[in-house]
Amino acid sequence: MTSGFSLHVNGSARQFDVPRQTTLLQLLRNDCGLNGPKYGCGLGQCGSCTVLVDGVAARSCVVPAHGMAGRHITTLEGLGTREAPHPVQQAFIDAQATQCGYCLNGMVMTTVALLQRVPHPTEAQARAELSHNLCRCGTHLEILDAVQRAAQLSAEAAG
Repeated sequence: MTSGFSLHVNGSARQFDVPRQTTLLQLLRNDCGLNGPKYGCGLGQCGSCTVLVDGVAARSCVVPAHGMAGRHITTLEGLGTREAPHPVQQAFIDAQATQCGYCLNGMVMTTVALLQRVPHPTEAQARAELSHNLCRCGTHLEILDAVQRAAQLSAEAAG
């Protein structure tokens, strides 16, 4: 059974008609063609599917798409471009905070949400925020450096 609803995805209002059991991750990847959020564990535990829902980090693999009607969803693709990356994206590039890249979406999106709440987080706050995002490659130190660099770049961008 399907029923229509609308959401705002990366700043654009969109209409959807998908089965009620469709997750937000499935909708974003299959119906919107957005590949930033990744399917990892499917249980909301690894963080690779993280998106922002009204500015708050959410695990899209366990969120029913229909429950997001009218909400504003931001994916990795909605942050910046290759030519003009978001300060958090630039910080991750500067810190070389990736190896395989599978966790990167969740790390970046979680960092964006953190910096919206806490513009200058301590290392302990960054560690706590990212503790539920899994990185199998072991780039945790570079990721923590990227969070601090992102705070600096975001402050500079704010003027």
